[in-house]
Amino acid sequence: MAQIKIRTARFDEPEVVELVAENMRDLSERYGGTGDDTPIAVADFLPPHGAFLVAVRAEDDRLVASAAWRRHGSDAELKRMFTRAEARGQGLARRMLTAVEESARAAGCERVILETGDKQPEAIALYLSAGYERIEDFGYYKGHDGVLSYAKKI
Repeated sequence: MAQIKIRTARFDEPEVVELVAENMRDLSERYGGTGDDTPIAVADFLPPHGAFLVAVRAEDDRLVASAAWRRHGSDAELKRMFTRAEARGQGLARRMLTAVEESARAAGCERVILETGDKQPEAIALYLSAGYERIEDFGYYKGHDGVLSYAKKI
């Protein structure tokens, strides 16, 4: 794997906006529509309310992955977990998930919770292998077909 650095970023940085747009295109191909209509604001990912993390390839400073969390009560809600196709299969998603967990724990959160969908088998496999367990659905897509919610104590 190329040298990768994980750092915090602002949700409204141009390179982050581009990466999130690619994430939304990927979700749209899987689910239709815009990909994800969950309301999100830049402030959701600013300390102490959350953090937006990106993986940067050292050779060219290209953003190749993202993962963020925002407060949901005493929990941290995982959002915008995405790895570009060119960087998949190298363990980067697991590194990003671990970085989110560490960031949320440092901010005093007790668990990481997340919503995903049944058309993302690779994400589901990652979450299960990282110790996440199914919980009652919550959030924007609660009650929608195919929604799966998970949590892990941190």
